[in-house]
Amino acid sequence: MPHPARPDPRGVALCLASAVGFGAMAIFAKAAYAGGASIPTLLAVRFTLAAAVLWALLLRPRSGFLRRTGRAAGRPSSLVPGLALGVLYAVEASAWFVALSRIDAALAELLLYAYPALVVVGAALLGRERLTRGRVQALGLSTVGIVLVLLAGDLSTVDLLGVVAAVASACLYAGYVLVSDRVVADRDPLMVSAQVVTGAALCFVGYGVATRSIDMALSAEAWVATLSLAILSTVVPILAFLKGMQLVGVGTATLLSTAEPVVTVGLALVVLGERLAPVQFVGGALVLAALALLAGPRGARHTAVPPRDELGSPRVPAAHEPAAVAARPAPAREVGEPAPVG
Repeated sequence: MPHPARPDPRGVALCLASAVGFGAMAIFAKAAYAGGASIPTLLAVRFTLAAAVLWALLLRPRSGFLRRTGRAAGRPSSLVPGLALGVLYAVEASAWFVALSRIDAALAELLLYAYPALVVVGAALLGRERLTRGRVQALGLSTVGIVLVLLAGDLSTVDLLGVVAAVASACLYAGYVLVSDRVVADRDPLMVSAQVVTGAALCFVGYGVATRSIDMALSAEAWVATLSLAILSTVVPILAFLKGMQLVGVGTATLLSTAEPVVTVGLALVVLGERLAPVQFVGGALVLAALALLAGPRGARHTAVPPRDELGSPRVPAAHEPAAVAARPAPAREVGEPAPVG
């Protein structure tokens, strides 16, 4: 449906709320680690709880989902693609949370946001879209920004494995976006989001059971952080973004979603007491400028890479949304991040 020149303030508020939720993810993860939660425990609880809530919303009588899809919803051809994407999403999320366990949240988030540029390069190499002047400029800004973020800090104190994990997460999420573009293009975004999150939950629960690495005897602090991560930084932002995108359209929703790394860096500085060198702030600003350039009308017009939000009107998704949001019919955004991986 057409959207007015002036965005609906309710939609703007919902998209910003989604960005805040996703942006707080790193802070909740850090708090959970401090309370004694392990990565397998944190991710198993996060995705299991999120999957339960999303399926409950999807299957409630008022949603009309079963009435629209009938038996087709339970066929392997309908379930397998989303669940398979969940496996890839689980690998990406693992890399991201390993990075958060070893380096500052602000640094990890800025490194992760190299993925939009990687998506553009990948799409061009695959012949899905052209490298326009605007995209080349965005690539240059993003590259210079990432270099400044890394080199301006004290490299002797930076955990190399943490940096590698953050960069790997960016590469994996870029690949996830490119794959989900073709796998879920004609499917209901909320359903795919639920499937992706379920696939990730099965991976983490299976790994945790096999390795006996899931420990539910967490401190009260760890439980509050873990539950907040599952609800406030997974389910709520997914649903808020979907509704917000319906009200303001994918272009405006995409621009608003670039607030996510700003939120993460801001919270990391205020809540966690992290510090960035002045030059690193400049690098972060260049990364954000590249995001805005890619998300703008010229940057996103012919992008065959849908965000974690919609399908049919591709965009660069937010970093922690799952594929369902990346795939949706005309105007809409994420379900499930969920890009998540994160």
